[in-house]
Amino acid sequence: MSKIWVVVPTRLPLVLRRCHACASERFRSSGKFRVNANHKLIDAWLLALCTVCGATTKLTVLERLHVRSVRPDLLDLLHGNDLGLAAELLQDPVVRRRNRIALDWDHAWRLDTGGSDQLEGEAIEVLVRFAARIPVRPVRLIAEGFGFSRAEVERLITEGNLVSAVCLSGRLSGDFTFTLKR
Repeated sequence: MSKIWVVVPTRLPLVLRRCHACASERFRSSGKFRVNANHKLIDAWLLALCTVCGATTKLTVLERLHVRSVRPDLLDLLHGNDLGLAAELLQDPVVRRRNRIALDWDHAWRLDTGGSDQLEGEAIEVLVRFAARIPVRPVRLIAEGFGFSRAEVERLITEGNLVSAVCLSGRLSGDFTFTLKR
């Protein structure tokens, strides 16, 4: 039996960065951009609000670029405060490195298993797809998908009844498959 599970984001992740006003470490992205043009140069920032005090921080997206070097469709998305662009930019490693931020995906995703699973004595092969680059522990996904405890999933791995080509003990953010032998 073959199944497809999908890890889907439910909201934008929290941004981990120290607040200058209250020393909190979490910001919620508003999905809004600020664009500033100075003669022929343009700057753009993604705005995020502190979860404790509401102070605003700017995450640099574009910095001192010539206006003609920016794609017109990107400029339209920035001016339109496109939520999809905000999600894409938060996951961009270049933007995260430039702004020295990390992302907190806790409670920002759900697992879509496509319905109830029948665990009747047969082997089940599951393909797990990620709709976004969300780092999740495969053990947690498998436990949630089948309704097992994490300890039971660990036991199945050590007994050889749960196998995969990837390491199931760390975090993954890319598609993988596993087989559960019953």
